[in-house]
Amino acid sequence: MITLKSKQDIDKMRVVNSMVAKVLNMLKKEIKPGITTYDLDRLAVEYSKNLNAKPAFLGYGGFPNALCVSVNEEVVHGIPSKKKFLKEGDIVSLDFGLFYDGFYGDSAITVGVGSVSKIKQKLMDVTKNSLYKGIEQAYPGNYLFDISKAVQMHVELNGFSVVRDYVGHGIGRNLHEEPQVPNYVPDRGRNILLQLGMTIAIEPMVNMGSFEIEVKKDGWSVVTKDRLPSAHFEHTIAILEDGPIILSKEN
Repeated sequence: MITLKSKQDIDKMRVVNSMVAKVLNMLKKEIKPGITTYDLDRLAVEYSKNLNAKPAFLGYGGFPNALCVSVNEEVVHGIPSKKKFLKEGDIVSLDFGLFYDGFYGDSAITVGVGSVSKIKQKLMDVTKNSLYKGIEQAYPGNYLFDISKAVQMHVELNGFSVVRDYVGHGIGRNLHEEPQVPNYVPDRGRNILLQLGMTIAIEPMVNMGSFEIEVKKDGWSVVTKDRLPSAHFEHTIAILEDGPIILSKEN
């Protein structure tokens, strides 16, 4: 069931999502060769405490950390490790969520470590731009798959592929709510009418090579099957009368 949000609900979601954006922006400044993915997770926990907010992913479904850190061929759900050091030329996805005052926030960015190759930079740019192409379609009266189509078309026109096994989602009082938000147009499935008061997390996961993925032995880290790099960007948005507003940006 899709839960429509009131203006008051959306105002609260704007607060928690702006906190998420603040943490991600602070983490982005810490990305440099030699830092470990565990260091980034610890910083995320520290920043959350300073904001008096609860990390949303810690313990969620058994996930062991506050921050998902996915490097190069890791698509999503990378587990932070003291043994994983970032290197010049890597790309690293940071996916983070918070719970505050009854509502969840969720967002993701992909960042280059030092100087990255042109093709990795293009992958990040195309993924980020595909997110905004999707957001542009989030108007009342449009349909869910209008978002999906906009993301998929932009990605594929640029020679990359969209992950199909993981999708965006509704969000609010729960971290994951209905509807699921695919980043491609599925062959089957209900094409939902977008309504005023819907709040959704749109999150393209884009691979340099094939869209095929697999899960590592840790049971969490999703990697590309061909081990080519992947990028991930995400915003939580609300659908208002005048169209979409991005909640997960710093105020």
